[in-house]
Amino acid sequence: MNKIHRMAFMALIIAIGTFASQYVWFSVGAAKVTPVQHAINVISAVFLGPWGALEVAFIIGLLRNILGVGSLLAFPGGMVGAFIAGYLYRFTRKFYFASIGEVIGTGIIGALLSYPIAKYILGSSGAAFMFVIPFSLSSTIGSVIGYVVVLVLVKYKKFIS
Repeated sequence: MNKIHRMAFMALIIAIGTFASQYVWFSVGAAKVTPVQHAINVISAVFLGPWGALEVAFIIGLLRNILGVGSLLAFPGGMVGAFIAGYLYRFTRKFYFASIGEVIGTGIIGALLSYPIAKYILGSSGAAFMFVIPFSLSSTIGSVIGYVVVLVLVKYKKFIS
């Protein structure tokens, strides 16, 4: 993928992620979870690598916060999951490892990193593990969707050079 294709692909999935986050979400406790973000994390992890996936997750999180449809919790959850998904895919070259990395990165690590933000910045009280279940649920649903999309794109040889 050359630089122009890469930038166009990034812009497209950032637009999809930002738009879909307004319409495809659900609340679980204090967390507003968006499975489309996790699907995009898996897709970008496979096609853009760990750093590209991290960039996409950051920009989507930033746009969601600017537009008022996201929270600060989008940063640790989305960015950590995207990076770990990209790293595991790059290391193994197995698509399902991108999905596993997304669930581990967002569902466990990102959820635990969200606790200090929720407590000290957002003023939410609760246990350190209160985000693990909603983040894990959302990332599992989204990563399965992302995995299926990656399989379809690869089958029809889209975005593969």
